[in-house]
Amino acid sequence: MALKNFLFTSESVSEGHPDKVADRISDSIVDAFLGADPVARVAVETLCTTNRIVLAGEVRGPKEIDAHLMEKAARQAVKEIGYEQEGFHWETCKVDVYVHEQSADIAQGVDAAGNKDEGAGDQGIMFGYACTETPELMPAPIQYAHNILSSMAQARHSDAKSPLGPDAKSQVTLEYRDGKPVRATSIVVSTQHIESVDQADVREIVRPHVLKVLPEGWMCPEETFYVNPTGRFVIGGPDGDCGLTGRKIIVDTYGGAAPHGGGAFSGKDPTKVDRSAAYAARYLAKNVVAAGLAEKCVIQLSYAIGVSKPLSVYVNTQETGTVDEEKLSAVLQELMDLSPRGIRTHLGLNKPIYARTSSYGHFGRTPTADGGFSWEKTDLVDQLKKAF
Repeated sequence: MALKNFLFTSESVSEGHPDKVADRISDSIVDAFLGADPVARVAVETLCTTNRIVLAGEVRGPKEIDAHLMEKAARQAVKEIGYEQEGFHWETCKVDVYVHEQSADIAQGVDAAGNKDEGAGDQGIMFGYACTETPELMPAPIQYAHNILSSMAQARHSDAKSPLGPDAKSQVTLEYRDGKPVRATSIVVSTQHIESVDQADVREIVRPHVLKVLPEGWMCPEETFYVNPTGRFVIGGPDGDCGLTGRKIIVDTYGGAAPHGGGAFSGKDPTKVDRSAAYAARYLAKNVVAAGLAEKCVIQLSYAIGVSKPLSVYVNTQETGTVDEEKLSAVLQELMDLSPRGIRTHLGLNKPIYARTSSYGHFGRTPTADGGFSWEKTDLVDQLKKAF
């Protein structure tokens, strides 16, 4: 029996959080390669700390995307985030590039050859999830946590004199009654700021962003509205804490409201099922919920390296479904080829669309005309309704 009355918390981090700086740089490298060659292979990790960025990994693609161009992409990413601070500046930080050619052993397993279809880039399990808590069909705590920071970032980028810095975190705790979110019981926002503003000033700068995001009447009590609870947050970003690619995987997905397979997304081209199959699982789960077949839907996919078809496709509507789950699993597999090639073709993933995914969540976003966030489309709804 599912718990009906409870508190649930999710956190988000801004584009200027050290780990998200690393994600943004890695995904900018992916975009550089896919922009030059749609079938390039990329697996690039980033470390960033005080005035230093280190890139490492393996690639297979155009020779013109060399160390110089990767360094340029990294600096541009940091510039767009907004880091021009003494301890971390897009122009003056040192960038080291240790990126080499993809392993021939991995390439042999992944590449199509003869009668063999293209295989998965690695073994692993991937999850997708959707629910009716928000218009985006996302869990409410993570969606609101993302939206608060996104609103603050938009304000910072539009005002050259903004007292806020790029580094920020949010945390939203919601009360659920009868399984539905009804109000916030606490909100935590920590944001980097310039020296001349104090904690009270920052609190009032943050407040309207929270009020704009939460549904009317959902604001938490004043005593549980925590803004910069340490009192000061001037030193931030990679100067304050080392950043690494792939260290915010729960922020990237469902805020802990659904299972996670453990694989990170950023820095990986779409032959890596850690990324593409997680997008496919979200796409299918979202279409199930959008079609009215369930209020919640979890989908798990599993793969073996070098093998094209998934080893398993698991569908669980968490006692909210109106159709047989075994039949639903079969129908979903008829509607979408879940091989790595099939996923990339169906969702159009071999494009430079990934830098934008690196902050404020890979899910719950709006599909764009150039193919970005294609996994958020609900274009299977009619076919699903017809099947049932």
